Amino acid sequence: MPHTIAVAGKGGVGKTTVCGMLIDYLCKKNRGPVLVVDADANANLNEVLGVETETSLGQIREEIAQAERRGTIPKGMSKADYAEFKFSSALIEEDDFDMLVMGRTQGSGCYCYVNGMLKTQVDKYARNYSYLVMDNEAGLEHVARGTLPHVDTMLLISDCSRRGIQAVARIAEMIRELNLNPGQMGLIVNRAPEGVLDAGVKAEIEKHGLKLFGVLPHSEAVYRCDCDGKPSAYLPESDPMKTALRGIMQSVGL
Repeated sequence: MPHTIAVAGKGGVGKTTVCGMLIDYLCKKNRGPVLVVDADANANLNEVLGVETETSLGQIREEIAQAERRGTIPKGMSKADYAEFKFSSALIEEDDFDMLVMGRTQGSGCYCYVNGMLKTQVDKYARNYSYLVMDNEAGLEHVARGTLPHVDTMLLISDCSRRGIQAVARIAEMIRELNLNPGQMGLIVNRAPEGVLDAGVKAEIEKHGLKLFGVLPHSEAVYRCDCDGKPSAYLPESDPMKTALRGIMQSVGL
């Protein structure tokens, strides 16, 4: 199985931007092949990476469940064959990485069979890659319910506010309560002015017993990419945020 890296944090802290730059780092270090999984219900990692998406596993899961309930699975195809056929269209293949978009949670009704098929598909894809990078929402839904593999490296992303640190501390507590037991887990603080943490923020990190992997400076270039709809993952290597992230990744063995 691949080395699995999960990125988590509350919305609006730059989590997905960090995730995109991490993927670019792994690809440029020739650590691939890399499988990217956008497990955030508000999926937009593709925009950071400059990738077009047409469907998600969540949408396909809905279609399969509806077809089963309505009896519209094509004649001559078993339920398993139909699911395999539908899921096979979800993999987005790029030059340096492949991508799966999980999509939103399911609607009403029983999805046990389809969720089991979903896990089977993710496991089947994952074993072909050296790294699997997951962009998660704060609730870690797919990790918590076992759809995605065990996490080797958990990166908790916060902005440089006390409330941001408190939110990450709650995520860390949830990870412990769920017995997810990642191989290593640490905090990356994003958008710090000139890459320096305020004393009050440092104290908040220590109060919650969070391991600090590193600090990323505010990047005007990332802001411009967001405003202009350009993929921020491919900013020049000299960008201060990318430079700082590169140092953090090397320090944690990635």
